[in-house]
Amino acid sequence: MMACAQHDDTMNLLIGTYTHTGKSEGIYVYTFDLQTGKLNYKNKVATENPSFLTISPDRKFVYAVNELNDGKGAVSAFAYERSTGALKLLNSQLTDGDDPCNIITDKANKHVIASNYSGGSFTVFGVLDNGTLTPHQQVIQHDGSGPDKDRQEKPHVHSATFSPDERFLLVQDLGIDRIKVYAYDEKNEGQAVSPQAISDGVASPGSGPRLITFSKNGKYVYLIQEMKSAVTVYRYDQGRLTPIQEISMLPSSFQGDVGAADIHISPDGKFLYASNRGDANDIAIYAIHAANGKLTHVENQSVGGKGPRSFAIAPGGKYVLIANQYTNDVLVFERDAHTGLLKTTGEKITLGAPVCLVFDEF
Repeated sequence: MMACAQHDDTMNLLIGTYTHTGKSEGIYVYTFDLQTGKLNYKNKVATENPSFLTISPDRKFVYAVNELNDGKGAVSAFAYERSTGALKLLNSQLTDGDDPCNIITDKANKHVIASNYSGGSFTVFGVLDNGTLTPHQQVIQHDGSGPDKDRQEKPHVHSATFSPDERFLLVQDLGIDRIKVYAYDEKNEGQAVSPQAISDGVASPGSGPRLITFSKNGKYVYLIQEMKSAVTVYRYDQGRLTPIQEISMLPSSFQGDVGAADIHISPDGKFLYASNRGDANDIAIYAIHAANGKLTHVENQSVGGKGPRSFAIAPGGKYVLIANQYTNDVLVFERDAHTGLLKTTGEKITLGAPVCLVFDEF
């Protein structure tokens, strides 16, 4: 049975929100029942626009980006008490980059890295033993542009992801249609990330790289393209990316606005899920071929709301939770492990502009 915060069948779910709508206050903590799929409110902490969250490996700290109302950016560190869900602010640091939208920490919890969308950069912070963040140690700026002059007039760093062995940092840039790969060494004080990228993963022109996820065996990388609503599959080898497939997230007849968002693989490694915003508001489901990592489309299913910016697959893979930003709700779907398909459970919470879901799992 899965270990968790209080009981073997429950686990904490942390939810980041946009507070500028006036309908939410910050980060919310709910308990989630892994057997029944029910959500219950537990705790919250007020903080400005915590649009992306990560939990330290020891589960003692939570880190959040803050998209400040003046367009600037900050990151905040919180002490986290799993039993009560209580979050206490430790400190905040400016990112020196506008509109941070993604945050990660390494396995040793030595560094926190924030991706600055409008700044076109990413910022590296040190982490002290008490969980607080140092002032930034590095700000690495991207250069260039893409073919869409309205949205790709300059770099727009959307996310950063460690390779499974943490030797490399993969940085997704919507503005320049690239995954830039940097060497990473957490023991290198003050310069954990190499100042220059060691390689580039190329995406389709005008596609807008947003987020990636690694296959369970670490041999493949799956990129969700925000502007094209497609998934690119790369073969991955020691920091090098070779594209082997691109597959649409939408039917060929689709004519509406597109805006792909989140991407995850089921715990058994057999299915990939990717969410569509825009006019589609659905989730695309693919079967993963174990032999070559390629995808076969299974089905697109409605998310039951509007703006599925984030979703999370519950530990064990029985449920998928989808956060709909514009209908202000989080819905629970049951997942068929054999077909990959989803069905509604009727479980739902109402919460202002939910945009990030993170399970507190070991």
